[in-house]
Amino acid sequence: MNFLETAVLVFIGSFLLVYLTIPKIIGVVEYKRLMDDPNQRSSHSRRTPTLGGVSFFFTIIIALFFIKNWHEHTEDIFIIPGLTILFIVGLKDDMVVLSPGSKLIAQVIAIAFILVNDSFGIESLNGFLNIYEIPYYLYLAIGGFLMLTIINSYNLIDGIDGLASIVGIVIMVIYTTIFYLSKEYFFALIAITMNACLMAFFGFNISSSKKIFMGDTGSLIVGFIISVLTLKFLALEPTAYGELPFLLENAPLIAISILIVPLFDTARVFAIRLANKRGPFSPDRNHVHHVLIDFWGLSHKQASFIIGCFNIIFVVLFIILGSKAKNTGMVIMLVSVVIFLAYIFFRYNYNFTTLKQKIRLKRKIESIKGKKENPAKNKNDQE
Repeated sequence: MNFLETAVLVFIGSFLLVYLTIPKIIGVVEYKRLMDDPNQRSSHSRRTPTLGGVSFFFTIIIALFFIKNWHEHTEDIFIIPGLTILFIVGLKDDMVVLSPGSKLIAQVIAIAFILVNDSFGIESLNGFLNIYEIPYYLYLAIGGFLMLTIINSYNLIDGIDGLASIVGIVIMVIYTTIFYLSKEYFFALIAITMNACLMAFFGFNISSSKKIFMGDTGSLIVGFIISVLTLKFLALEPTAYGELPFLLENAPLIAISILIVPLFDTARVFAIRLANKRGPFSPDRNHVHHVLIDFWGLSHKQASFIIGCFNIIFVVLFIILGSKAKNTGMVIMLVSVVIFLAYIFFRYNYNFTTLKQKIRLKRKIESIKGKKENPAKNKNDQE
């Protein structure tokens, strides 16, 4: 069976498996009353079933069994333990809230299974910012931090109906194309499997009568798969870039452009929370999708669609530029775009605006006090 036939069967099988099992999951969740209750920062107003990500887990496990002949370094043996760990942690967190520290430890263990596989080893940045060979310990640090960032940033954007699915679908389509052109068919099939899961789930997530959330059970799994694909993309051999439409040295920037939505949103909310002297993982309504809904009056579908379109346009733009431009110029452009977006969305942030107002008020009070103290001091000096 050739790749195209395998890809079609994997996509159809994965889509149907998720599509047919989610109604059963909804029934069990409703019967067991494992519902997500709305609170002051929620974007939904009624109790909603969660645990939609359960269907992702067993679909990917089954798919890995059928596509195992396409790998070269038994990557599936290392992916399955990581998936299982995050599935268990996500499942427990959806039913009994876990501390950020507990989830972080589980993520580190899951990531360790991937980093020890030679297939994911990043030995060189291929001239990015004039960096070539990198030592093994630096690869472990970079790879571990990268995967942790991706898993948590994807988890954080799962805040409104359809957004995590749309962003995930965009990312999976791009990675499917990249791995197909680079002849890494095993990873292309993983991306196709995840894409089918998200497409099947999307219809339920935006439904008014059969709505379900993927929960941490799903977002941690999807984030883990995205991080695995990203690490593999950066670990491709230089010869694999021959058919790709961008320069080899620009690969790290292309990866950032693919993940721009979750990475930018996470960096932004972390900065806001730290500026407000709160923990970076403390929940709030400061995400980009909350700004689009609360300040611009968009619906969940409209906000998700706009963010998804932005992701596509941003990636296409960087791929076009990456085919000609040197990475130094692209880094400057990326930083400029991020600063511009940060400025726009900071203007619509209530907490950050309030913080600035408090700082200004404090300075005015201190100035008034200083003026009152100075005349009294001058009077004492005259006496």
